[in-house]
Amino acid sequence: MFSSILSYHFIQNAIFASLLSSIVCGIIGTIIIEKKLILMGGGIAHTAYGGVGLSYLLNFNPIFGALFFSIAAALGIGKVRKTNYKHSEVVIALFWSLGMALGILFISFMDGYPPDMSSYLFGNILSVSDFDIISMAILTFIILLILTIFFEDWKIYLFDEEMAKINGLNTNFLEYTLLILIAISVVILIRVSGIIMLITLLCAPSATASLISEKLNSRMLLASLIGLFNSLVGLIISYYFDIASGASIVIFSVIIYCIMYLIRKYKYISLIKNEK
Repeated sequence: MFSSILSYHFIQNAIFASLLSSIVCGIIGTIIIEKKLILMGGGIAHTAYGGVGLSYLLNFNPIFGALFFSIAAALGIGKVRKTNYKHSEVVIALFWSLGMALGILFISFMDGYPPDMSSYLFGNILSVSDFDIISMAILTFIILLILTIFFEDWKIYLFDEEMAKINGLNTNFLEYTLLILIAISVVILIRVSGIIMLITLLCAPSATASLISEKLNSRMLLASLIGLFNSLVGLIISYYFDIASGASIVIFSVIIYCIMYLIRKYKYISLIKNEK
C-alpha cells in the first residue's frame, strides 16, 4: 500500500519538499532561537504575502515576488534594529501587517476571479510543483554554502556578539547576511506550511532539539532530522485523513515538542528528588 503511494509524482515532490524544508528548519531555526529573532522571522514571513499578491497581479511566479519582498523586509527591519530604535517591535509589527495588506490589495486589482491564495497562507505540500522543488533546492544550497563559509564566525557571533567584535569580525555583515538567509528560508517554507504557520514550523524542530543537546552543530543536525520526521508523519496524516498538510505538519511538530518538554521536565524533577 505505502509503496504504491510513493509512485505518485506529487507524493515524491512532497517528500523532496519535506527534506529541503527540514534542512532549512534545522539550520536557520536554530540560529533564530539562539539570537531571539522569532518575532522578526514572523514579520519577514508575513511581508512575503505582499510579494505573492504582486506576482499574481503582474503575472509572474509568486516565489520571485515572495523572495523580493522577504529580502526587502529583512534588510529594512535589520536597519531599524541597528539604529537602536526603542520601538523596533512596533516597526516589525507594521511590516507584518503591511505585507498582508499589500497582498490583499494587489489581488483586488486583478480582473476576473482572484486566484486561490490559501496554499500560500496555510500551505499545501501536496501541491508542490517541479519548479517549486528546483527553486527550493537552489535556495537551500545557497543557505548551506553561506553557512559553511561563515560557520566559525557565526558560532562566535551567536554566542557572544561583543567577543565577535573584539576578534575583528564584521558583525553588521553577519547580521544582515543572517536576515537575508531568514528571508530565503521563508520562501522555501511557504509552500510547506504557509505564511500563517511558517514561524512555528521553522522554530519547533529547533526548539525540540535544544531540549536534547546544547551544542550548536548537534542541535542543527537533530533539528533537521526532527523536522524531516515531523514533515513526513504530518504528510502521512494529511494524506490518510484528508486534512490540510500544513496544519497537520505544524500540529504534529508542536505535539512532539510538548512531549519532549514533558520528558525533560520529568527527568529534571526525578533528578532533583534523587539528589535530596
